[in-house]
Amino acid sequence: MATMLRRSFLLLFVAGAVTACSRGDEPAGAAEPVRQPADLSRTDVAEPQDTRPRIVALGDSLTAGLGLNASEAWPALIQQRLDEEGYAYRVINAGVSGDTTAGGRRRLDWVLGDGDVRVLVLELGANDGLRGLSVDEMKANLAAMIREARSRDIKVLLCGMEAPPNFGPEYTAAFRQAFADLAAEHDVAFLPFFLDGVAGVPSLNQPDGIHPNAEGTRRVAELVWRALEPLLDRSTPTS
Repeated sequence: MATMLRRSFLLLFVAGAVTACSRGDEPAGAAEPVRQPADLSRTDVAEPQDTRPRIVALGDSLTAGLGLNASEAWPALIQQRLDEEGYAYRVINAGVSGDTTAGGRRRLDWVLGDGDVRVLVLELGANDGLRGLSVDEMKANLAAMIREARSRDIKVLLCGMEAPPNFGPEYTAAFRQAFADLAAEHDVAFLPFFLDGVAGVPSLNQPDGIHPNAEGTRRVAELVWRALEPLLDRSTPTS
């Protein structure tokens, strides 16, 4: 069943891209203008500075929450879970729709340079696969981001992604393997497939068949939470 759902997702992934291009738009995942990363935990600019250590979610439209309210994006749901479970962390949503691993690498220093970052959740690669970009270059970009984070004593959670099948089975297999290899080579926490159990399920996705709807995103947040919680320190002081 999991294999069938994954295949359905990959077919929808391609179909969504073709439909978007036929409308003269950007491919799915780049449907909204590129914007600065949003801090979903911030509700009032007049509040005192939040000094809690940070968890940065660096990603594309799947992290930015394309098609969702800000409170429905998975980084916001993780913030809610942290608060409920008594963890004193602040989640920063650094998702930019349409971003590739190269784009994430270019803005990494800016993203990590603001505040006390303890964990980097790295969710990038979907747009590399959609565009058929070099797997070697994708892997090099992800490796560079992991190394930079680790050099700052920041823990990393690497989220794996799947490539659409239209570039052939060799590309698809190499794309998938790149994430597993990176996790092993750099000894970082690993979520093998970011959309596991959500991809290819119509009731859990928006009409484009690619981006999870609110219910699908809640399931994604649960997957992320299971991989993220072991990296957290409950003794972290509150702000």
